[in-house]
Amino acid sequence: MASAFVFPGQGSQAVGMGKALAEAFPAAAAVFTEVDDALGQKLSHLMFEGPEADLTLTANAQPALMAVSIAVLRVLEAEAGLDLAAEAKFVAGHSLGEYSALAAAGAFTLADTARLLRLRGDAMQKAVPVGEGAMAAFLGLDLAGGREVCAEAAAATGLVCQIANDNGGGQVVASGAKAAVEKAMEIAKARGVKRAIPLHVSAPFHCALMQPAADAMAQALSAVRINSPKVPLVANVLAAPITDPEEIRKRLVEQVTGTVRWAESVAWMAGQGVRSFYELGSGKVLSGLVKRIAPEAAGTPVGAPADVEAFKSRAKG
Repeated sequence: MASAFVFPGQGSQAVGMGKALAEAFPAAAAVFTEVDDALGQKLSHLMFEGPEADLTLTANAQPALMAVSIAVLRVLEAEAGLDLAAEAKFVAGHSLGEYSALAAAGAFTLADTARLLRLRGDAMQKAVPVGEGAMAAFLGLDLAGGREVCAEAAAATGLVCQIANDNGGGQVVASGAKAAVEKAMEIAKARGVKRAIPLHVSAPFHCALMQPAADAMAQALSAVRINSPKVPLVANVLAAPITDPEEIRKRLVEQVTGTVRWAESVAWMAGQGVRSFYELGSGKVLSGLVKRIAPEAAGTPVGAPADVEAFKSRAKG
């Protein structure tokens, strides 16, 4: 039975993330120390103790979530004998989780990944002044319908409105200028869409307004070594696997302004025979999405010491 290892994105952060792992496993503590050193910041203290407002800042949340994901991976390698190259058919990550996936597969060093995500978080935050952008989730709307609603809202307002995430199960997220996203919510409600929910985010991610951040990432990524990953990455913007370092570089830049095609990515992996999706890191959002996108597959979150023990039992079995 084929397995994929997937890595969460922003929104899965929580104060206390990684603390129990660090206390239980030296391999996890070593990851947090390396990330702290790479950033010149005691990010681990912020992760373990808060305050939540600081942890939620994009520039902190992105490297923090990656650190927990890689800490879990290192613990599974040390405690359960995990060999990612042997066990995983694919890796994938939701938005920033794509960097975690690439670090897990050896395409980036841990220190480079931390620094890239710090820069990415900063650049995304600075790309649009606070209050000018917005995001909203639509429940009961598929990708095609979401694109229609966004196109209508953009035409009506003359402003940017795009689908940022296709999360599956009839859930899509729109992103763009505040007035355009509000217009999209009106249009969706008029079409009888079940719910349209404004999201409390600091910037309109994954839309054309993020172009300054994409430019910053293009420059940063051009200066970083990318190795061929030991497991193919199912890229957010393609919903298809890639392994070539230059294509990875290109797709990571496109990802800043492009749609996270998560539903298609999971469905494609399931179509390739993947029946076990292991979500490494904080939270269990992606495991929940697996159930909606690919009912024949199982999503298993691995983020706490008890999860590691369960994984070990599964490995023995």
